[in-house]
Amino acid sequence: MPPRVKVELWFQDEARIGQKNGTVRQWARRGTRPRQPADQRYKSAYLFGAICPARGIGAGLALPFADTEAMQLHIDEISLHVERGAHAVLVMDRAGWHTTANLKIPKNVTPIFLPSRAPELNPVENVWQYLRANYLSNRVFDSYEAIIEAACEAWQKLLAAPETITSIGMREWAHIGQTQ
Repeated sequence: MPPRVKVELWFQDEARIGQKNGTVRQWARRGTRPRQPADQRYKSAYLFGAICPARGIGAGLALPFADTEAMQLHIDEISLHVERGAHAVLVMDRAGWHTTANLKIPKNVTPIFLPSRAPELNPVENVWQYLRANYLSNRVFDSYEAIIEAACEAWQKLLAAPETITSIGMREWAHIGQTQ
């Protein structure tokens, strides 16, 4: 009988961060209209992020493109964060760069694909909402470098709060029967 291996559940996604940013709600005195900066330029980067809610950790990369090469870098990065001796089940959507046969999946990672058009099943979508609401919205980025810096800074702030990763990322349906 083969030895038991600890399994970690990871969720992965990517988000475009850039000059054409969104605005979020903000508090203001009744009867006033607060100003919010808006940028119409088009420079952007992609923040590739993955979280393991049970451990309260994540792995992320800010990259210029969302393609197979970028995805390979991200999967390799995730593999480095999997606990030694454990195996990661990596849940992700069906983007073309996720499902291509050109990816070389590390031995300690097994991809599982979500059903098409079901972003609500991926808690990383909620991570993007959290990062935008708390660190990335209502800002104007002067340059591509400023976008990368802001994305990395936001991701580092998330990693510094493991309880937030766990709170945002835990899904009862995904952790039923797991022992800590």
